[in-house]
Amino acid sequence: MSSLASPTPSPSSSASSSIIYSLTFLLSLFLLCLFAPQFFPLRKNQERQPPIPINKELDDLHLFELASNIELSHGVPKISHLRIANSHPKIAFLFLTNSDLVFAPLWQRFFQGNEHLFNVYIHADPFTKLSPPDWSIRANFIPAKKTHRGSPTLVNAARRLLANAIIDDSSNLYFALLSQHCIPLHSFKFIYGSLLGNPDSPSSYKAFGNQHRHKSYIEILSGEPHLFNRYVARGPRVMLPEISFNRFRIGSQFFVLAKRHSLLVLKERMLWRKFKLPCIDLYSCYPEEHYFPTLLSMEDPKGCSHYTLTRVNWSDSIDGHPHTYRSPEVSPKLLRQLRTSNSSHSYFFARKFAPDCLKPLLKIAEEAIFRD
Repeated sequence: MSSLASPTPSPSSSASSSIIYSLTFLLSLFLLCLFAPQFFPLRKNQERQPPIPINKELDDLHLFELASNIELSHGVPKISHLRIANSHPKIAFLFLTNSDLVFAPLWQRFFQGNEHLFNVYIHADPFTKLSPPDWSIRANFIPAKKTHRGSPTLVNAARRLLANAIIDDSSNLYFALLSQHCIPLHSFKFIYGSLLGNPDSPSSYKAFGNQHRHKSYIEILSGEPHLFNRYVARGPRVMLPEISFNRFRIGSQFFVLAKRHSLLVLKERMLWRKFKLPCIDLYSCYPEEHYFPTLLSMEDPKGCSHYTLTRVNWSDSIDGHPHTYRSPEVSPKLLRQLRTSNSSHSYFFARKFAPDCLKPLLKIAEEAIFRD
């Protein structure tokens, strides 16, 4: 009785099977990388955020266009000499917040007596109930929209603040973005003089005509750890061709922008189409730390300081948040240390301070901090 022998696979059949197995494995890896964030835990305290709705995007674009057009029709070249003579260049302080401005009494002392030299604008998350700030200064609460950490909504919130400040007062020449956790480290006079010169000088109006020389103070960094992960957070080639990896930059969310750069930010459209896209890797996605440094580095690197004027302590950061100072840490010595910088300017502001720091900070303000 003869037995039936099993057929021996041909070499070509084995090769085909190997190719199929390899392709299946590679496809599985690709799908795992693509959809893993949907099945595994996301970054702590953050959920995957949907794209900005088209109708809200159009509202913002209309606002930004309006601000740009107003500046073109009422800009520096068309301001009358009489108007300049009766105006002072101003600093716009832009507060981006989703909680109470607990340090309002401290800022009140900072602003006191300088009402003709500044404006205040507040973007408060409309889904958070805020108490009115405890100060007597005039503050402009602008129409706000919900924001999420690590999402393009923070970029648009900052641009919304810039646009409203430009529309509101053409004398605003510098724009300082701050959070509710920020405090001033110097007197108003010191900060104003560092940016715009002596307001009491008869020639202070020259700041209107010298805007093309005004530098923006924004952190612009390259070669930082995990820079590549941030660049490919939306996918390996999503940022191309507009933004190659060697042109991608990161920096602090908080800046002091000159007016000409603020207008540039409002007019820009091409890079925004990339940065507003949703991210796959949420651990590396912080558009608010990427968009402004990348744009200004590409458009006017020599017109920017490449460093921030807001001091932050990253020595013991948790989940991407910097060190939070508590009341026992607050002292005149700490504030002097926070001022110290390796750049041409000392730090103007600092974060992040807990609400219980208000009382000791007010005491220090009474004694020294706002006398320089």
